[in-house]
Amino acid sequence: MIAEKARVSVLVGLAAKTKDYVQLLKLRLSLVVVFSAGITYLMAQQGTWDLAQFVLFCLGGLLVTGAANIINQVWERDLDKLMRRTMDRPLPTGRLTPAEAITFGSVIGVVGLLLLSFNGGILAALLSFLSMLLYGFVYTPMKVRSPLAVLVGALPGAMPPLIGWAAATGTLGLEALILFGIQFVWQFPHFWAIAWVADEDYRRAGFKLLPSGGGRDLNTAFQIMIYTLLLLPLGLMPALLGITGLRSAIIATICGTLFLIQTFQLMRDGSRKSALRIMFGSFLYLPIVQIAYLWDKV
Repeated sequence: MIAEKARVSVLVGLAAKTKDYVQLLKLRLSLVVVFSAGITYLMAQQGTWDLAQFVLFCLGGLLVTGAANIINQVWERDLDKLMRRTMDRPLPTGRLTPAEAITFGSVIGVVGLLLLSFNGGILAALLSFLSMLLYGFVYTPMKVRSPLAVLVGALPGAMPPLIGWAAATGTLGLEALILFGIQFVWQFPHFWAIAWVADEDYRRAGFKLLPSGGGRDLNTAFQIMIYTLLLLPLGLMPALLGITGLRSAIIATICGTLFLIQTFQLMRDGSRKSALRIMFGSFLYLPIVQIAYLWDKV
């Protein structure tokens, strides 16, 4: 009976530990990154494609993205204790030690890069490695120093299309750069809406992510509107250059217009509710437009 209880206790502890390691990956965020790279991979493919290779490419991307998220959490473990939305993570609570997180992150990072090298090519692996370094070692420490951190963070945030295109073709052409540009500009209203919604939490941790020194004000709302407006012509570029067709151009224009309309309400009332709508709008805009681009290529 005692032995049985001991075995159950060990299994429960192992399950809890496994859950903590999985939580370090920030799976939802990592899957969004992999989705973007995977969509671009499929867009760039000419003719048939290998399902096994595609799955291994996505798995490699998931592991490297997870490793970047772990670097971020190790760096910010003390700051995460100050914010309500992060204080229950494995590192701030002590359920995992920094050494355990670093070991885990190093292993999955190396495995991920190897998978990308063999299933996406050296260029895709190098771009992923660069993205991980920028996110973990430049963007993360810069968040407490300057609002320019959002600009720096937008670079690795927009790299999935480059990685996907490089994995499928072995090169980076104009098509990849345009898709990178769309995702790069999208990062600003996306990040700033999140920062607006979580401003009180971020202030407690000392993060400086809103573009205005005054925080949640008309200047910040105006900049969110300007970058959202830029998505309208950028969203049409793939169709204008013959990369995609009319269907995706219509969908991108409708999505961009609806996204833009949401920013006008934020400029009028400056409310957290309006920023929350923009945040959810940004989560919808990018995958819908990317799926429309792929639809035109199929």
